[in-house]
Amino acid sequence: MRWDGQKLGDDGTALPGLALAGLVRSVRTPEFAGVTFHEVTCKSALNKVPDASAMPFRWTVNPTRGCLHACTYCFARPTHEYLDLDAGRDFETQIVVKTNVVDVLRAELARPSWRGEHVALGTNTDPYQRVEGRYRFMPGIIEALVHAGTPLSILTKGTLLRRDLALLAEASTHVPVGIGISLAIADETLQQAVEPGTPTPRARLELIRAVREAGLPCGVMVAPVLPWLTDGRAHLDDLLAKLADAGATGVTVLPLHLRGAVKPLFLAWLREHAPALAHRYEALYGRGAYVPHEYSRWLDQRVRPLLVRHGFEGRDRRAFRRQGEGSYPGGSIVADAALPAHEPTIAAAQPVLF
Repeated sequence: MRWDGQKLGDDGTALPGLALAGLVRSVRTPEFAGVTFHEVTCKSALNKVPDASAMPFRWTVNPTRGCLHACTYCFARPTHEYLDLDAGRDFETQIVVKTNVVDVLRAELARPSWRGEHVALGTNTDPYQRVEGRYRFMPGIIEALVHAGTPLSILTKGTLLRRDLALLAEASTHVPVGIGISLAIADETLQQAVEPGTPTPRARLELIRAVREAGLPCGVMVAPVLPWLTDGRAHLDDLLAKLADAGATGVTVLPLHLRGAVKPLFLAWLREHAPALAHRYEALYGRGAYVPHEYSRWLDQRVRPLLVRHGFEGRDRRAFRRQGEGSYPGGSIVADAALPAHEPTIAAAQPVLF
């Protein structure tokens, strides 16, 4: 879907350059100040993951594009550029909503060719961001997947997931259901600065408890770990202790990567909020998107004893479980394998290890 013309908003004001193939209307509402929802009809709901991808699932569903969470580091930001929008403010305020996603998904799942493969939600933008409270796509999506005998997994920062826990618990009696909560920053001041549209760490810990009380497994993505900001032993130890206390069934730890337009956006954030670290990040990431192997190995060595201490070591070490295998994510590893083999070593960029 690319912008292909001009559309007027419901209030009669022009939205310069904003029109989509399939656009029904563009809406602004008082409860979402500064945000425009572009309601479109989509031709497909299931997205096929490229065969070359390392992900252990091949299908995803994204009912929206763009995200109100506004996480500065979000890897999905560059996907807005395919819509001729920018990865910065547009990603946070120009939200594309696939109004017919449930009906289209039902039709696709009913095809004889559908083989009931695992479908992942939350791989691009969060399915339980605040926009879900307005459009209520997820109950229909969950019901469609279960009706088709399709295993599903959800990764979210959104406490709106609580609304659907009973439905998900019932779904888990028919198909494998995995729940993953993303929580990487224990310090609320830092968390609100870097993830301004997300629920607090305390709220997400309570969400983990609620998921477990509903009888569902709950993995946690401690990702991204931010060099010099959240990779300290005290921070990681405190966070893992809280996750264990909340009942998390698995932990996956991943360092920050800065792909495409995300890098200059995050560096700009650093210059405002932690200017002393900006040059360190420039050196650490060099011209690439990933930390050097040395940093990844150092973080792995730091995290492993903490995983043991809090009871997470020794569980399934994969970051994502495959079809029919329990929770998502289920691993407890710093994924050095996530780094590209060609990423250069930058010895001069080694962090001060503390």
